[in-house]
Amino acid sequence: MLRRIAFLVLLTVVTLALPVMAQTTLNGAGATFPYPVYSKWFSEYNKLHPDVQINYQSIGSGGGIRQVVNGTVDFGASDFPMSDEQLAQSKTKIMLIPTVLGAVVPAYNVPGVSGEIKFTPEALAGIYLGKVQKWNDPAITQANPGVKFPDQSIVVIYRSEGSGTTFIFTDYLSKISKDWANSVGKGVSVKWPLGLGGKGNEGVAGQIRQLQGSIGYIELIYALENKITFGSIKNAAGNFVKASLDGVTEAAASAPKMPADFRVSITNAPGKTAYPISSFTWLLIPAQAKDPKKGKIIGDFLDWMVTDGQKMTTQLSYAPLPASVAEKVKAAIKQIH
Repeated sequence: MLRRIAFLVLLTVVTLALPVMAQTTLNGAGATFPYPVYSKWFSEYNKLHPDVQINYQSIGSGGGIRQVVNGTVDFGASDFPMSDEQLAQSKTKIMLIPTVLGAVVPAYNVPGVSGEIKFTPEALAGIYLGKVQKWNDPAITQANPGVKFPDQSIVVIYRSEGSGTTFIFTDYLSKISKDWANSVGKGVSVKWPLGLGGKGNEGVAGQIRQLQGSIGYIELIYALENKITFGSIKNAAGNFVKASLDGVTEAAASAPKMPADFRVSITNAPGKTAYPISSFTWLLIPAQAKDPKKGKIIGDFLDWMVTDGQKMTTQLSYAPLPASVAEKVKAAIKQIH
């Protein structure tokens, strides 16, 4: 009995002497598009660092920008680069760190047409401006010889809420159509000339499934995961390209030189096989964290993300950063503290 008591006392002393692992929690919020890969990254990083918990709320790019500017989260996330005005609203310098690449695709429901439809930039802009109103319009049929299109009105579907996906799509339309640029422009929310709204990718996809003759824009990863039919688009080099990880990577590689602050648009990139509605997505990181310990952890995570984390992207239907961009990101991370 005495031996047992002595053993329990010894065990208690040893247990108390062991260092207690302090848990550090990082909170982030923002873009919905990269949520699957961010969730995977945060989980894998936690396995390597059990003392670090990273929570992320998928609330949309606009919400992510607002929260990081207001300092209510440790980091934000956005599918479009913050503007000068938005950056100026923050009390601390915000760094935009590109993480992965994605694409926006034209999905449709055309009676009697089950295969891939080829869209020229003029046709897409014309459809969303209300100038191309029927599926058998020459703007569509001329690019699709041999395809029998119905004499049916086109039902335009768009995102009803503010969305990074909308920004990417309207950024593209603004580049390929002066009419669009002058009358509608680009933004997370725009005044659509016509059409019906759907909330989120699922809302847009739901409308397309229900309404014959409809067309809408959704994210590539969502289209692939849900087996939704989408078409190819004629790129700046004059080739019809269907969205793929290789086409997205080519868009990033052939786009204009990456600026030091990583705020760049790669829609309508010049590469021969570049997919024209491609974009980076960014983490929004305060250069100086309120808590130096958290700043060090964020820097360490980003360093892991741009190396080991990139190896996990393709299995989740995201394109990894081009090697040249990854090297610039590694250098930029050193400014975070």
